[in-house]
Amino acid sequence: MKTRMKKGWLCAALLLWSAVSAGQAKRPTVMVVPSDAWCGQNQYVSYYDNQGVTEMIPNYKAALQSNTDLLLAISKINTLMAARNFPLKDLESTLKSIERQTAEDNMMTSKTSGASTAESPIDRLRRTAKADIILQLTWTVNTVGPKHSITYNLQALDSYTNKQVAGAQGTGQPSFSAEIPVLLEEAVQVHMDNFCTQLQNHFDDLYANGREVNLDIKLWDNSDIDLETEFDGMELTEIIDDWVAANTMNHMYNKSDASENFIQFEQVRIPMYRENGNPMDAEHFARNLRQFLRKTYGLQSKVLSRGLGRGVLIIGEK
Repeated sequence: MKTRMKKGWLCAALLLWSAVSAGQAKRPTVMVVPSDAWCGQNQYVSYYDNQGVTEMIPNYKAALQSNTDLLLAISKINTLMAARNFPLKDLESTLKSIERQTAEDNMMTSKTSGASTAESPIDRLRRTAKADIILQLTWTVNTVGPKHSITYNLQALDSYTNKQVAGAQGTGQPSFSAEIPVLLEEAVQVHMDNFCTQLQNHFDDLYANGREVNLDIKLWDNSDIDLETEFDGMELTEIIDDWVAANTMNHMYNKSDASENFIQFEQVRIPMYRENGNPMDAEHFARNLRQFLRKTYGLQSKVLSRGLGRGVLIIGEK
């Protein structure tokens, strides 16, 4: 009898611990933005020069300042996500934070040769917000007689890879209300729990297997070495390959292309957090490699950031 009672208490304790752990499971941070399609349809777009190529991007600031329906829609999705304990990053506040960084330059250049790279405004937004998931919202209002409904599409994109990790779409029931938040809540509510479950499953996978990023290794065109140069009997490309293998989660990465002048690593799984507890991104992963090459082989290099999910290491000079 005592043995059974002990087992019963043990099972109860385990169930309680599981329940507490589930309640305390870390949630991904999210930020709601209007989709590119919605911004395009409503003429909230701008253009920027990406190293000689003109690119069109959504102008979130203009949209937020001009469209009250957008503010209400974002607020409603924020409320629904907060009710499910998902930490939020506010788009408007993040944009203001970027504007305050007036000293930040759009261009990053080599101190020696003047070679440069550009970070897109969208990459800068994501790097500043550091949200795990970007929720892209699109909606249209349908009117039939006195009744209104909303057709919506909510896409969850991983901030590091831009891959869709969850989605919900549908049309709400016709209503006499014409208020966007009311119509949106009625339409979204039925799919929200399943949508959040998809988000959490993705985040759990990140904890188990690491974030997915890309890493590019390049050489300046005036470099006196290449990736086939040997150090201690090993080619530089082998040294870098071994370092990436040793520093990825479960040694998960894909060396998609390489030559004596470049290496492309894709699907590189890096730890979620650095030793100091701050989030790890592709730039910091590349900086760790830079430190290793400098301390071990005396090689100078420069790290460039292409948003959260792509790091570039250029060997030869800063």
